[in-house]
Amino acid sequence: MIQTNRILILAPHTDDGELGCGGTIAKFCSQGKEVFYAAFSDCKKSMVNLPPDTLKKECIKATAILGIKASDLLFFDFDVRTFSDHRQEILEEMVKLNKAIQPDLIFTPASFDGHQDHGVIYSESLRAFKYCSIMGYELPWNNSSSHFNCFIPLSEENLMKKIESLKAYTSQSHKKYFKEDFILSLTRVRGVQANTQFAEAFEVCRLIS
Repeated sequence: MIQTNRILILAPHTDDGELGCGGTIAKFCSQGKEVFYAAFSDCKKSMVNLPPDTLKKECIKATAILGIKASDLLFFDFDVRTFSDHRQEILEEMVKLNKAIQPDLIFTPASFDGHQDHGVIYSESLRAFKYCSIMGYELPWNNSSSHFNCFIPLSEENLMKKIESLKAYTSQSHKKYFKEDFILSLTRVRGVQANTQFAEAFEVCRLIS
């Protein structure tokens, strides 16, 4: 079995972790696992007509709903869509996280995620966390193709926590993939694939058991 005592979520931007694996985060937190969350951009420059710290505040609220401790939530200040210019700095921050947290399971964007920042986080996570199991989470609006080979069943309570956490992102509520019916539909589809009611889907990037 995969060792899941210390779990690290790598989110290129605030909200990616909740969207990609919020139900799984809620599940692990309810089981008493140590879950850490690192957001590599709080998207200050993306805020138009809103305070620049809007998404950071929403992320703090959203991750607390899932059960992540405030002390286990970390923010970095890389600008959106510039990650490729800062690969070495991002890698060095990940190496520091590995030493400080010593996680045994990493969640990162899937290898086929088309967003340029997400691709950097995926590729650098493989370098920084060589001896950890790594799962790629699903953000289907970024994927022209996909290959998932791991499904984590969710309880209705896990799913409701994910939906509640996403509602904390009031600045993003206009986006289709934040809608409750979309989240419900996707987790039901993945549940059918896993022969359960609800599930989240992942790409196994590296498995150490």
